[in-house]
Amino acid sequence: MPNLEHPAYPAADLLHLESLVPCRESQVSMLLSIFGERQQFSLPSIFIYGHTSSGKTYVMQTLLTTLQLPHVFVNCVEYFTSRLLLEEILTQLQSSSSGTEQTCPVHCDTLNDFVRLFKQAVASRELQDQTLYIVLDRAEQLREMEANILPAFLRLQELTDRNVTVVLLSEIVWELFRPNVGCFEPFTMYFPDYSIGHLQKILSQNHPPEYSADFYSAYINILLGVFYMVCRDLKELQHLAALNFAKYCEPVVRGEANERDTRKLWKNIEPHLKKAMQTVYLREISSSQWERLQHDGGEPGQLKGLSAHTHVELPYYSKFLLIAAYLASYNPVRTDKRFFLKHHGKIRKTNFMKKHEKTSNHLLGPKPFPLDRLLAILYSIVDNRVAPTANIFSQITSLVTLQLLSMVGQNDQLDGPRYKCTVSLDFIRAIAR
Repeated sequence: MPNLEHPAYPAADLLHLESLVPCRESQVSMLLSIFGERQQFSLPSIFIYGHTSSGKTYVMQTLLTTLQLPHVFVNCVEYFTSRLLLEEILTQLQSSSSGTEQTCPVHCDTLNDFVRLFKQAVASRELQDQTLYIVLDRAEQLREMEANILPAFLRLQELTDRNVTVVLLSEIVWELFRPNVGCFEPFTMYFPDYSIGHLQKILSQNHPPEYSADFYSAYINILLGVFYMVCRDLKELQHLAALNFAKYCEPVVRGEANERDTRKLWKNIEPHLKKAMQTVYLREISSSQWERLQHDGGEPGQLKGLSAHTHVELPYYSKFLLIAAYLASYNPVRTDKRFFLKHHGKIRKTNFMKKHEKTSNHLLGPKPFPLDRLLAILYSIVDNRVAPTANIFSQITSLVTLQLLSMVGQNDQLDGPRYKCTVSLDFIRAIAR
């Protein structure tokens, strides 16, 4: 029995729509109830929010396209100013009404111009008898535009006196949108994250035709068992599934195992999935490079991760600042004179070193240090003379922004700022080379 039912749309279209949006049937059913029939007025504005890769954009595009509802779809990241956004909406309306993509450019400087041109575009498209949907993806960018843009979109149905519904898609909650002066409250709708069962069902639909569905489903089960705790992004999991499936099939292709030998297949794919965990989200290498590395039997050491690549982008003195910060975090203050002065005098061996050599400072974690100590170590490890200019202090701020350093005790105005080094020893070794 189909989950989607609506008297205004053909049953065949609803059945096809249900097959395209697995595990989102309840959300689509709710949207269909809100939309109503084509000629009926819908809600003025709908706010849909949820984490990344929860299906918000895909569901809206699929729903509007499959049921052939008149709509405009705009990404607010691409059209990042109010003028670009308003002109793009009018351009899409004009191109759909003329049936061609090449249309004369639309100039729209103010909201008054937009309302006037919008009425003309709706009239030329003959949409007075059905709802027009304006979907604004990544709607959190509207907060960076003029203060009247968001309230105007929420009341666009009232301003234009037309049957139009504005749908806002965002990854943040409505409370972070609401202006201080108050505005029309949209209907809010939440898209929850996909559960592991949902991910299993969605990913299993992409099985290659030359292998059985059960075989590919077993592979997806193994993949989720490894990656689900560290990655729940559907797009990333789809990429990982496509990238590692050839390695999973190798024993079957060579004739060493059949599709039911799950243990042998797991033993073959396990080390490669562990190597793949080092590049989740990072995209340090392309898919072709990863496949070549698998084919050549590369070791995990060949994928150095973030520590081997990021230091190339750091400025010259930022590298020395980071090394000085690491030395200041993991060496006691009393050893600075011994390590960084050429003529430090004679140091007597006492029981102090024996007492403290039991516990490594790397196990205790980084210690905070003041700014003047960081600069003093910097001057001692750089060969040429470094002047304490604004350039040096701005690079320290950049390292904090990049989260390579962290500021602690910033509310203490008497002692000044104190910092901690947050990178690993491998990262510092890569920079020191």
